[in-house]
Amino acid sequence: MSFTALQVSPAGDAVVIGAERPDWDQSIFRDELWLYRDNGHGPGSLIQLTQSGHDLHPQWSPDGKWIAFLSGRKTAESSASSVEDTKNEPAQICVISPAGGEAFPLTQGDEDVHAFAWSADSRNLYFSTRTPWTKDQKDAHEKEWKDVVRYRGDERGDMVFVLNLEEAIARHQSSKPADDAEKDSGATPGARAIAATPWSVHELVGSPDGRRLAFVTNSVSGREEKVEEFEIYSVDLANASPDRPPRQLTHNNAQEQSLHWDTDSQHIFFSVESGSVEGKYRDTQMRLYRLDADSGQVERWGKDFAGAILQYSVLPAGGAAAAARLGTEVQVYTQASSSAAFSRVAGWPGTYDAIETSLHSPRVAFIYSALQKPTEVYIADSLDKLDQARPITSFNKLFTERDLPQGKPYHWTADDGTPLEGMLMYPPGKFEAKNLPVFVLIHGGPDDADGDHFEADWYGWDRLAATQGWLVFEPNYRGSTGYGEKFFSQIVPQLVSRPGKDILEGVDALVKDGIADPAHLTVGGYSYGGYMTNWLITQTTRFKAAVTGAGAVEHTANWGNDDATFDDAYFLGGEPWEATQRYIDEAAIYQINKVRTPTHIVAGADDIRVAVAEAYLLDHALHNLGVPSELLLLPGEGHELDKNPWHGKIKVREELQWLQKYGLATDSQGRH
Repeated sequence: MSFTALQVSPAGDAVVIGAERPDWDQSIFRDELWLYRDNGHGPGSLIQLTQSGHDLHPQWSPDGKWIAFLSGRKTAESSASSVEDTKNEPAQICVISPAGGEAFPLTQGDEDVHAFAWSADSRNLYFSTRTPWTKDQKDAHEKEWKDVVRYRGDERGDMVFVLNLEEAIARHQSSKPADDAEKDSGATPGARAIAATPWSVHELVGSPDGRRLAFVTNSVSGREEKVEEFEIYSVDLANASPDRPPRQLTHNNAQEQSLHWDTDSQHIFFSVESGSVEGKYRDTQMRLYRLDADSGQVERWGKDFAGAILQYSVLPAGGAAAAARLGTEVQVYTQASSSAAFSRVAGWPGTYDAIETSLHSPRVAFIYSALQKPTEVYIADSLDKLDQARPITSFNKLFTERDLPQGKPYHWTADDGTPLEGMLMYPPGKFEAKNLPVFVLIHGGPDDADGDHFEADWYGWDRLAATQGWLVFEPNYRGSTGYGEKFFSQIVPQLVSRPGKDILEGVDALVKDGIADPAHLTVGGYSYGGYMTNWLITQTTRFKAAVTGAGAVEHTANWGNDDATFDDAYFLGGEPWEATQRYIDEAAIYQINKVRTPTHIVAGADDIRVAVAEAYLLDHALHNLGVPSELLLLPGEGHELDKNPWHGKIKVREELQWLQKYGLATDSQGRH
């Protein structure tokens, strides 16, 4: 089971947890909410709060009386219905009392709720949807266009609404049907429009003093095509109207995300994973900023920290606590102001995936894992007692009952003298053994890194491969996070060739150290790991087998089909017409005739992050060359393979069999 959300109650006495688990009978992933309560004495209690299978993004009301969340359920009774009955329903806001009872919806209509936020006094909910159409508008559009989709012509921006909680609950309890005018409007009955934007609203946050609402936008198509579509805006709630444009607070080349008001109601924290706040578009390691909502001035936090700030939470007294990556560790740090020290909090070695604070309590909750510690949720009485935290879930205890592989960091030096690091995952019972068959498993991103954490799914399956006898080598090549800005940026403009050298030099070092069996080397990865796998098999024939997923083999068509094109062009030094030769030089397809490695290919049939056409292109080329290959298409899946758990299970099953068949093949004398 994996965790999708975590929020501590305002009083610090409860935690709502979003969890996702595979439902093998229904062939779906179920998203459900759980509630942990501290009983004040002894262990707390953990109960399942919702059961519809489509419940996400929980938020406590500031008074702690309600938990609101987004759900695809049809009605409050749908929790007793089959999941099949609720598929593809528009996401609506539901609320549930932490004291007990059934969840029920507050919003309705044909449009998904994109984002929502509580008012500071808990009396109202703000939410955004695509601008609703009236019944006449829908009928006219259908009459003229039938089922034809106008790729850009049908796009429209969002409207932000306010809904009074008391009135919405009263309407629900009375079961009063919407009147004709309300039905025709296409909007939630009782909701009042307070703002409009030509873009999609990605996140909404209300200021602690209740005076302002801030939101960050996304493109209406969901594709990253123009950086100006991603900005932060504010709404003066005392003078809010859809006819009055919201105030634009940022004007930069960054994709802002993760908005949180500071406790002073004047500043807004946000993070940036792609683009630059400071000037011309430039990708960096993930950073944290704070914006003055009055002056528009922006200050960077943690500016002297060499790694990546992955996630953060605002502290009750102001300032921030963050989970940040440095090398193979993700630890917790705090900072009281932009000029104060970015200080590490004493904790356990490993990975803190999230750190969540409480509005009126020093308590913190977090998600934690390590090489030998499966992922669970923990709670600590305060940040200075982080290393005394106790687990409040045991969803993944099955892993603790098994003989888990052991791992450790591994270091080598690149041809240009750059120190490099990765992880080694050994087969059970063979820790630090020599002359082992090696599977090089390449992480995606590329702005990610492997380290001291626990993962066991279709994407991070190093432990499963290790239990099948492979020494798994996970290299943190140039472009990985946690090693400084220079290291991160050296992938530009050598998108695959420079990281490719780093990885091959790591393999050379393993062979030289007697750790790897040079006769049984294999390679694989997904997403950017697929890019690298496709490239590496054109650079060497030493790999006996390759398994690649969602990886491009050229960059021009992929740039045109990708829904995230900013970083593609940045990494390659320009758009296709600006850096044409580099798009060719860094593409595997133009060297594919050198491939001799049997290659297994996987792709989501609906993937647009890395267009499924890239998988067809690779398979077609290998088929023409007579290189053993197999292509698995996973129906209905995009890039994340989050629709049907069987798809991920079959993917890994077949990849393991491919590695066994070709990577451990015996020679004519029967030797491995």
